[in-house]
Amino acid sequence: MTILRPVIILLLLALNTSCKERNTSNTATVIDSTTVTTTTLSKAQQIINKTILAHGGDLYQTAHYAFTFRDKQYQFKNEGSNYKYTKTYIKDNDTIQDILTNTTFIRLLNNKAVTLTEKEIVDGSGAINSVIYFAMLPYKLNDPAVNASYVEATTIKNKDYAVIQITFNEAGGGQDFDDQFYYWINKDTNKIDYLAYSYHVNEGGVRFRSAYNSRVIDGITFQDYINYKADVGTALQTLPTLYEADVLEKLSEIKTENIINLNKN
Repeated sequence: MTILRPVIILLLLALNTSCKERNTSNTATVIDSTTVTTTTLSKAQQIINKTILAHGGDLYQTAHYAFTFRDKQYQFKNEGSNYKYTKTYIKDNDTIQDILTNTTFIRLLNNKAVTLTEKEIVDGSGAINSVIYFAMLPYKLNDPAVNASYVEATTIKNKDYAVIQITFNEAGGGQDFDDQFYYWINKDTNKIDYLAYSYHVNEGGVRFRSAYNSRVIDGITFQDYINYKADVGTALQTLPTLYEADVLEKLSEIKTENIINLNKN
């Protein structure tokens, strides 16, 4: 027994070491898996940060611009996390101005406040916010309600892109929080060349946009887009392939015109 005891001890040590190695391996796998997830999320955020920097960076924090979109006049004024958006237009010889801030939405009819229903407030807020959201892309991709994830690397028309998926939390995500967006970020310029989204209101829809007329105005990039339609249910990830095959239906052009930097006035 005296001779065998060290052997048994060695065998037990070996088994114990083996178990520890297997446990360490399993732990490492879990760690690696967690690391992959963390890295994936981190990669999305890194790409978004680079994209915001390429489009205007910190200038968005105090940006104050006016522009025309479809014969309506828009302004956005940012003060850090606070903002004021306005839309002004003529209807039936009356001047209507919608004003949206972090906390309020009001409508002025010939400079007099109008009493609005809850639905009118929701619809009016959504209408002005959606136009300015696209005009200021990618600035709003860092909002607290945004969930960003890295999808893949791909090529479109022989250019390399990083693909980012964006979803929204219900809290703070607006009335269309269940919309889903994809952005194709040019790896050379870090700018958005393409975007797509699916929405659920009015029986739903899928859109794909191709950027053109990109220009920098006092440090901030503004872009126009050709707007395409795809069948409801089409996976956003497949849209570039359909775009290259020229099978998407062109719906409209999204033009941001007469842009003025009001901080210079």
